[in-house]
Formats: sequence, C-alpha cells, structure tokens
Amino acid sequence: MKAIISASELASDLAGSRPPTVLDVRWQMSTAKAAGAAPFDGRAAHAAGHIPGAVFVDLDADLVAPPGPAGRHPLPDPEHFGAAMRAAGVRADRPVVVYDGGQSWAAARTWWMLRWAGHPDVSVLDGGLTTWDGPLATGTEEPAPGDFQPVPGGMPLLDADGAAALVRTGLLLDARAGERYRGEVEPIDPVAGHIPGAVSAPTTENVTGTGRFRSAAELAERFKALGATEGTEVGVYCGSGISAAHQVLALAVAGIPAALYVGSWSEWSADAARPVAVGPDPE
Repeated sequence: MKAIISASELASDLAGSRPPTVLDVRWQMSTAKAAGAAPFDGRAAHAAGHIPGAVFVDLDADLVAPPGPAGRHPLPDPEHFGAAMRAAGVRADRPVVVYDGGQSWAAARTWWMLRWAGHPDVSVLDGGLTTWDGPLATGTEEPAPGDFQPVPGGMPLLDADGAAALVRTGLLLDARAGERYRGEVEPIDPVAGHIPGAVSAPTTENVTGTGRFRSAAELAERFKALGATEGTEVGVYCGSGISAAHQVLALAVAGIPAALYVGSWSEWSADAARPVAVGPDPE
C-alpha cells in the first residue's frame, strides 16, 4: 500500500486488471471563498470534468458530523460513513485512490477516514486533479454498490485530554499557519493561540510549489528537526482536523506513524477551561 500515488501510476492502475475505486473529494473551506463569491460546488465541478470512473464524495455531508462541542469537523457516525462509501462503490478488497482539486487536504481527510475505518489499501493522488493529463469525463458516475463495512480503530486518534498529555510524553504538531499558531490572527475559531507545548509545523511546508508532496527523505528530515525522533509518539492537530490529516499523511510518507486530534483547535478553544499559549514558543 502506498500513501500517495502519481497520476501516471494511477493511469496505469486504471488500465490494469484490478483498477482502483477512485473518489473525487473536491472541497473548499468556507474561509477560502472570496468575499461575495458563490460557495464552491464540488458536485458541479465533478460534473464538469473528472477522472473517468471517479465518484464524487461530499466531505461536508459524508466525511464529517455537524459542527458542535466536538469541533467544526468531528467524526461522522461510522454507519453513515460506511453507507456513503458503499454508495460510492468502495469495496474492502479493492484499492481506493482519492483526489481533490490539488491542495490534498480533503483527499487526505478521506484517506485518513478510510484507513481509520479499517480499509487496508488507500492512496492520495499526489497533486490532485491538476496533475492528471488524461481524458476527463463529464456528468455523474453510477458505480456498482460496494461492500465496505467500517471497523473503526485502524488509525490512532487523540481527544483533547490525549493531546494535552502528549505534549508531556511525546510530540504534538500544530499544522496551522504560523500566524494562527502564534495567536496573531484567528479567522475562524473564538480564541487565538495554540495548545501549550505544541510545536508549530505548518502543513504548507509538506509540499513543493506545485502542491506535490516533498520526497520521503525530505519529509523525514523536516519532522526529525521538529522533534519526531525514533521512538517519539507523534500527534497532529489543526483548526478542525482537515489539514492535520494532510500532516498525518506526510508523516506516513516519511515512515512516521502519527495520531490525529480530530476536534483540533475548534474543540480545544471552545472550552474556556483549557489553557492557551501565544507567541512563537511552544509554552
């Protein structure tokens, strides 16, 4: 199983005897929308052009639960998630490849969800749809129903107490932009700053200028410099568990297992009793 796959590898696999199930998870976080612009419509983008055979999956409807005390993008009910994956044609015995528009945040969250739910073979298209130079299909796909049944527990998971404990025993990485970590700005959540003891590690540094992941060696060196030495337990959070999944994916490419704090800062900062640190230093 490869955590990421190139467009040429995907094209070859699709032409083979055991083609993967391909999921299109194009999505944009609301804060990325230009002021006054219409909301991004991933389903419409899919219908306008997608990798042939790819099935659209709606992140907001199928990969997260409604926002609340557990954060802006909490885990969905496993049965709901499983039904959505079966409707998309996901089978337990067939590889899955996930892509989005190129940022790979939504694709990484889908990768993490499927791996957490027990699927053994899931990859993200490196660089997303922007790297695909083959033909595109239009309209919608009608896949044969899949048989995937979630068995949660396939990936390590943190809650707020676990994140607080990890800063004392291991390494907790904050995947948000540096200015949000330092508490200089907070465009979404009610409080600015970071979890005391967490180390700033912006997700954007996992990729090159083209949006593709850096090499495994480069990523391993990056995370080692941040404190991910051999034997260190690693966890990641972001604003709401989306870009942090991208960081977990980058760590996997580097050969480093890591836990995801799904509630992330949106859950942590919603409780006034939890401590908050500001500035460039972890504490």
